[in-house]
Order: sequence, then structure tokens, then C-alpha cells
Amino acid sequence: MQRPPLDEFALKETSPKIVGAGAITGDKLTSTYDLVEQMQYLYVRVVKAKELPGKDVTGSCDPYVEVKLGNYKGVTRHFEKKTNPEWNHVFAFSQERLQASFVEVIVKDKDFIVDDFIGRIQFDLSEVPRRVPPDSPLAPQWYRLEDKKGDKIKTGEIMLAVWKGTQADEAFPDAWHSDAATIGREGVTNIRGKVYLSPKLWYIRVNVIECQDLLPGEKNRIPDVTVRVAVGNQVMRTKVAKGVNPLWNEDFVFVTAEPFEDPLVIFVEDKVGSNTEVLGKCVMVLSNVPRRFDHKAVPARWHNLEKHTLIEGEKKETRFASKIHLRICLEGGYHVLDESTHYSSDLRPTSRQLWKSSIGLLELGIISATGLSPMKTRDGLGTTDAYCVAKYGPKWVRTRSIVGSTSPKWNEQYTWEVFDPHTVITIGVFDNGHIHGGGKDSVIGKVRIRLSTLETDRVYTHSYPLIILQTSGVKKTGEVQLAVRFSCTSFFNMLHKYTQPLLPKMHYAHPLSITQLDMLRHHANQLVAMRLGRAEPPLKKEVVDYMLDVGIHIWSVRKSKANFYRIMNCLSGLIAVGKWFEQICLWKNPITTILIHVLHVILMIYPELILPTVFLYLFLIGIWRWRWKPRHPPHMDIHLSHAHAVGGDELDEEFDTFPTSKGSDLVRMRYDRLRSIAGRIQTVVGDLATQGERFQSLISWRDPRASALFVTFCLIMAFVLYVTPFQVLGLLAGFYVLRHPRFRHKLPSLPVNFFRRLPARTDSLL
Repeated sequence: MQRPPLDEFALKETSPKIVGAGAITGDKLTSTYDLVEQMQYLYVRVVKAKELPGKDVTGSCDPYVEVKLGNYKGVTRHFEKKTNPEWNHVFAFSQERLQASFVEVIVKDKDFIVDDFIGRIQFDLSEVPRRVPPDSPLAPQWYRLEDKKGDKIKTGEIMLAVWKGTQADEAFPDAWHSDAATIGREGVTNIRGKVYLSPKLWYIRVNVIECQDLLPGEKNRIPDVTVRVAVGNQVMRTKVAKGVNPLWNEDFVFVTAEPFEDPLVIFVEDKVGSNTEVLGKCVMVLSNVPRRFDHKAVPARWHNLEKHTLIEGEKKETRFASKIHLRICLEGGYHVLDESTHYSSDLRPTSRQLWKSSIGLLELGIISATGLSPMKTRDGLGTTDAYCVAKYGPKWVRTRSIVGSTSPKWNEQYTWEVFDPHTVITIGVFDNGHIHGGGKDSVIGKVRIRLSTLETDRVYTHSYPLIILQTSGVKKTGEVQLAVRFSCTSFFNMLHKYTQPLLPKMHYAHPLSITQLDMLRHHANQLVAMRLGRAEPPLKKEVVDYMLDVGIHIWSVRKSKANFYRIMNCLSGLIAVGKWFEQICLWKNPITTILIHVLHVILMIYPELILPTVFLYLFLIGIWRWRWKPRHPPHMDIHLSHAHAVGGDELDEEFDTFPTSKGSDLVRMRYDRLRSIAGRIQTVVGDLATQGERFQSLISWRDPRASALFVTFCLIMAFVLYVTPFQVLGLLAGFYVLRHPRFRHKLPSLPVNFFRRLPARTDSLL
């Protein structure tokens, strides 16, 4: 396979005409819209009409409004037999495509053959006022309709407002756009930009303790009892316990979303041979379940098991009820993981009461895209109806779809509150497949930006390559131009975050197993996709799955190779030091060897200089490397991902279905088992590589705040260790390591918290 050129997949710095970057042209935008280029629009708001003359035989009319500007024409909906209609519709005409010197508003009567003309109003574009937010909206006015000769008609008025503005206008999101003139009025909702909120996710913990006084179907029989717990499509079972008073004390954790729709249902079942008999059930509404915010257990309660007998269509209550002992609570102290751990955009606990104050503001300007691959064929030509989706925390944003353009210009700006710098914003570009039918939205590519790699209050304007991996190999599908600014509201709070645990305390006080987390993440993905798919317009499942990196943990040869080379890159520094020391021992450079001998003698005579020398050396290296610190955010790297030289058979294996569709049943079973085991190995290897890359990032200035903290710590430690006897430090360190368990706590230590927040190169992996 031929390797693609290096520049094709590189990150490119751009100079868009935006206020935030210092380039101001024309009229200034407001400060909330300073990361995108200004786009001029002519707005026409058609509010309502009154006393329209009748055109039908019955004396009534079916009115609608047609707004024309050159070759572009926007139409409102029509009303049946109504002389005082209300439309309240906004039309936006891009001034880049103006083809006339006046705009015409025509009121017509809907008819079967030819629509009748009622009246019109014309506005000279040179007389249209300009509106700049935050000025209040322009008040609509009544205008008497004119006939085709320009004379006022006897009855009939229309309320309008016409003004010039930019995309910062509040009328912009819901307006009909002239650049989407080929889309019918019914399809406009599918191309408008929207803001979505993920449902509030909760973990629900169910502790099944015991049952009492169970009544099996057959008397004098010892039942084999199991408890089935179900929340929606999530089902778990206890082990089998014998007797009418069985004991389990088993814990189950489920994912649910607020507002709660599915109840918690408990079934107590008796296995009789191959059949299962329900001995009783218990249904609980989740809104009534107690919520806990820390490790303190909620009290357990006894619940009646319902078992109804139908007699002649009536429900007969039994006087005696079996009981089940349960401890149920909604866990507000955990963060429900719905994203890949490496690319989390939110680390806060579920309960709002446990949230800390925000540390900053993230502003994203989605400017444009260039060179997008044609994703569909229309009228015999390849075309793309592109839109962007950005996801950070619970807030998803979708730009409007630009119809029929491989170089769309969105120029839309969005803002998020930031609570932790160790988070990632994901921006995906998709082709809208729902404009002329119900097709799926196609993936064009995505970009990830980790906030900790950004300098505060700096505007990053780059063109990011959009890269996807296909069975034919790695492919560049275009470039997306973004402007990003991370503003810090409390610098002290942000630095304090580097000393805090990455996840909420409950994850360490009562940790969930890796198997549990994988299963819960899968259910959380399904819940988020289902709820966002029910919005209007919907955010489709294929879009949500791609943004949440569903299926990223499936094994492939390419990913294993990429992680192996990441480890080798981390070890290359140690290998280089080993080779250098070997050359010292072999006297390849006699002067250097003599100097090392002198240093060795000094450090042996004065051992207290060893650690100060090491920390001072690290401090000097960190300061020296500051000159070469990265000047732009990381981006997708095809070489790091090992996507540029992967073989066809390996790609065929990576894109194979899971379970595989190749070969016989035995081969399928062995193949899936191999992929499952190799996937775990791949994750472990990747985690090792991540730890090594975090060591490298200490003095690489990829996270400028973390590197500044570390080199400052090195300087302080150099002086502290210089004035403190080495023996005292060794004694204290030994006592600290061997301290009594009562002086230990389950939360990670400060150095561990700092280390886990250091950036790794996982952000650049495909």
C-alpha cells in the first residue's frame, strides 16, 4: 500500500477574519460571537395579515405569503378560508447571493389550478435598516397591500419587519434560509441547528438480601429460588438458593435516565425442571426510590410480593403475602460513564448537590469545511449536505445543514461551562441523509481537543484534517476549520483540580468492577441514543454512537501494533540512556567519562546532593524544552494510529463483524474468543503506554499548567533537599510508606491524582 504524503494529514494554522483573533473587518460582532466570521443576511419576518379580500366564489380565501429576492423564493404555509391569518415566519437571505435590488412580499390565494394574486409590498434594499445585537428586535409594522400597478388596494394589510443582520441575530436559528431553497417547508426542521441535552443518568443499586414465607406451587417441595431484577431491557439474576426462606445478599447495578420511564420490577422465581414458576413480583416506581450521595448505606425494607389469582376475570387478593428484603437506592455520588474513559467530557457526579463551581469557559467557533468528500449522488452529481455535531458534557450542539456543498460555511459559535481541564470536546462532521428521505447520516470525520493542552485565553484557529478508516485504507475526507478558546475564571481552582481525584469519591470508596463498568457503559450509550433520537429533530443513533466511540474497545491488529509502538517510543528514552551509559563505560569519549567519574565521587562523598541534583537537572530540562512546547492542539495522527501502512487482510479483519461471519461455527467461536482476549491485552498495553506518555508529558509542556507546576515543584524540592539531611528524609519516607492502616484512606494520593491528569497521546489515536 502506498503511503500518503505527510502534509496531507497535518494540522494547518489559519487566519480567519474573526474579532477574537484580532482581525476585525466591517461591523463588529458582539463579544459572544467573536470566534466566527461575519455573515450578512437580509431578514424578513412575516407576522400576520388582516381583512384580506376574498377571491373565491364564497368570498373567502386560502392565503399564503411568497417572499421573493431575485431567483430565491420562500413560501409560508397556507390557511383554509381565513382572511386574518397568522404565520409568524422568518426568512433569511444570504447577502453573498443577492440578485436584486429590492425584496418583494406577495400575498396569494391558494387555488387548484392557478393561485390568485391578492397584493404585494416591495422594499428597496438600500433603505432596509441594519440591526446589531444586543439591540432589541425590530418591531413589525402594518403595511397596506398594493396591486400589480403599485396602487393601494381597498382592504388588506400585512404585518412585516425587514432588516439586515448577521448570524448572531436570534431569528437566525429558526429562519428559512435561501441557501436551502431546494428543501421543502416540511423538511426545513431536518436541517436546522439545535442544542440537545443528554438525559440525566443515574446508577440504581439493588441489594437483594432474602425472602421469607415463599409459597411454592407444589406443597412439601423445597423450591430452587432465584430473583430476577429488571429495569427496561436490563435484566440480572441472583444465584439459585433453596428453601422457602432463601438468602442471597447480592448487589446489582443498573443505569436509568431521568425522567424515569421504566419501573424497577423484581420477580421471585422457582425453577421446576425446565420450567420457571413466578412465586411473586414487586414493582417500584424509581421516582420514589431514595437517593444517596455518599457511602452511607440506605436502610433496607421489606416488600410484599404480589401474586394474583384470576377467577372469572376478577383479581382476587390473597390475605397472606410472601416478603422480600431489599435495599434499593439511586446512586448520586457516581459519575455515570457513557463515553470512552480516554475521551470523557464530563467527570462530575450525578447529583447536582455534589458539583463544584466551574473553573472556566470553553468557546467553540465552527467556521467552515473544505474539500469534503461527496457522500451521495443527486441529479447525477456527487454532493454533500454537511453539518457538525459538538459534544461536551451533557450538552450536544448541531449546526444547520449546508445543502449541496463540499465547502460549507457554518460560522456558528457555542459555549460550555468547564468544571475540569482534563476533559475532551469532540466535534464530528456528518452528511445529512434525512433531507430527501429516511437514509442514514454518513460519517465524514471527527476532531478531539483536550482542554488541558490549551493555553488559557488564547484563540486557536486551525484547520483539522477529517480522517476515517475504511476497508480500503485510511482516507482524508476533508478539513474542518475551528476556532477554540479556553477562558479561566479561577486560576487557583483550576490548579487545585490537578490535585483532586479524577472521578468522584464514590468510585474509590465503593469501586465498580471493570466488567460492570463496560456493561453499564453499554446500557448508558443505548439510553442516550434512544432519548436523543426522540428529540425533534432527532439526533440519530449512528451519530450518537460515533461521537461516544461505541465499539472502540473491539480488538484489531492495527490497534495492537499502534499501542506496541507507543510503548517502544516511551522506552526509547531509557534505551538511549542505556546506550549512552554503555559508551561512558567503554570510554568512547574519555573527557565525558572522566567527568562522570568526578561526579560519581562527589555524590558518593556527599549523598545528600543526589536528589537535589536530579530535581535540578529535571528543572533545567523542563525550562530548556519550554522553547519547543507544542503551539497547537493535538489532532488525529495516522502514523501514531498505524493506519498508513496497514495491510488489506488486517483491515478486512478489523472491519469484520463481531461475531465474525467467516468460516464454520467452530472457527467463529475460536476467532471471537481470540479477539476478546486480545482486546483485553490491547487495553492493558494501551494503559501501559498511557502511563509512559504521562511521564513524558511532565516536562514536555503539552499541558502548560501541569508542566509549570512540576518544574516549580522540582525547583522547590531541589532547595528543600539541599538544606535537609538525606538521612532524615529517608527515615520519614520509610515511616510514611509503612504507616498504620488507620492513617490511610481510600482516595488516591495527591501525586497520583496529579499524574492521572497528565495528558497522553490517546487524544491523537484514530
